[in-house]
Amino acid sequence: MRQLSELDASFLYLESANAPMHIGSIYVFDASERETPLAFSTFIAYLRSRLHVVPVFRQLLKEIPLRMGRPYWIDDPDFSIERHLAYVSLGENSRESHLMTLASRILEDPLKRDRPLWHITFVDGFRLGDDKEGKAGFALIVKLHHAAIDAFSGAEIMGKLMEYTPEPQPIRTPRPWQPRPKPSEERVVIQAGVNMLRTPWRATSLAVGAAEATVRGLIQKQLRKIPLPFPLFSAPHSPFNRQITANRQIISAKVDLSRLKAIKASLVDVTLNDVVLGLCAETLRRYLDDQGASTSESLIAMTPISVRSSTLNKATGSQMSAMLLDLATDERNPAQRIRRIHWNAVASEPYREAIAADRLTELLPSTMLALSARLYSELQIAQRYQPVFNLPITNVPGPQVPLYLQGARLVQQYNAAPLFDSLGLVIVAVSYQGSLTLNFTICPDVVAHGESLRSHVCDSLDAIEIAANKLAPEEMYTPLEESRSQTLADDAMNLLEGALQKLTARFRR
Repeated sequence: MRQLSELDASFLYLESANAPMHIGSIYVFDASERETPLAFSTFIAYLRSRLHVVPVFRQLLKEIPLRMGRPYWIDDPDFSIERHLAYVSLGENSRESHLMTLASRILEDPLKRDRPLWHITFVDGFRLGDDKEGKAGFALIVKLHHAAIDAFSGAEIMGKLMEYTPEPQPIRTPRPWQPRPKPSEERVVIQAGVNMLRTPWRATSLAVGAAEATVRGLIQKQLRKIPLPFPLFSAPHSPFNRQITANRQIISAKVDLSRLKAIKASLVDVTLNDVVLGLCAETLRRYLDDQGASTSESLIAMTPISVRSSTLNKATGSQMSAMLLDLATDERNPAQRIRRIHWNAVASEPYREAIAADRLTELLPSTMLALSARLYSELQIAQRYQPVFNLPITNVPGPQVPLYLQGARLVQQYNAAPLFDSLGLVIVAVSYQGSLTLNFTICPDVVAHGESLRSHVCDSLDAIEIAANKLAPEEMYTPLEESRSQTLADDAMNLLEGALQKLTARFRR
């Protein structure tokens, strides 16, 4: 049995009817080079032959009685691939807009817990382009639970399931697989008890951590009374931070990666990720202007960072860190804004250290984390007080070479991320074969006129290019400096935190 981490378990406990915790992807394939259309039965045989590369596809959750501990992944003794597949033919409605509407409806439904946490819908009869004679193709709508994968490992998994050659490879006989025996209830309870005995200090650690968090909150509250900017702890109110419903909508915009790289080269000492975040920031600013919302305060984004390759080295699961990032949306010049985003992400002290996601969940058990999130939603805290951050933005680098599935070329990928209570907008940026697609997952009952985001992306990129060309050389090389007031706030927080850490260290000995 392999136990879930606190972070992975928290995605299970955070799930509700209005907030399913799965990652969604829509893959569009051009099958015009195939002699015959790809049959659904052929796809099933192909997927069955490659299940061995993704062990979690045949594992389900085993809950601990009375939630005495985190669930375990165990082999599904009744695994049947047919339970995870569905077939849809769009018929006359075989256009991209209808595909995205279908995907939005499918992604609204939570995955069933009595089986491995994934599902694929095969969409047949799809036509690429807007005319009736568009190229023949098909699409896959994929759901993978966030407890099993994150956005980064999800991209790797789909890469393993596809091919790198346009010639269809022979579909091999599936490798023999025998599920390991399902553990008895007695064994699960005993294992949970052993885990509790192995960490007798955990209750004390949690109590001390809670006390530390309480005192830290009091410190922050006092610092906020001082007229100093403190963006790390006080994101502004925005139209995105309201209670969500179960409705979902996916809106995407595609841009050439070469244009973003040209902006990076012209601005000097910024990264491509800074440019992507700057494009998101300009898009959001234009949207807020259109909606008559205030842009006087800068939006704060939560940006996940993968740590799988550097530290955790596991095959699946949510293995990431995150940082809170000031998007500088109060800066009117979109080129200068990118430089400020770079400064906020790299040089400015409040953002220098990423928040380790697994460390955060160590302080509170996943069940308590879920309860806190539910209370946060039901008491409408985000609407009564300032939120910690306004939206998550994830940038996932994808392959720059074409991928294939039995001779059909992957031409477009769209992505959807889970929406949390009081977070009605998430952005996932994915690059593939020379292009970058910005994917906006929205709750249309919270984010009105979301379709305008697509045009705002194109206008924003044009505006950034113009502003970058107009930037004088001295403006590009002049270092940005922290304000004296921000430095004072940082020094005060560091001094008080140092004293607090020394105090709590005594209790941990």
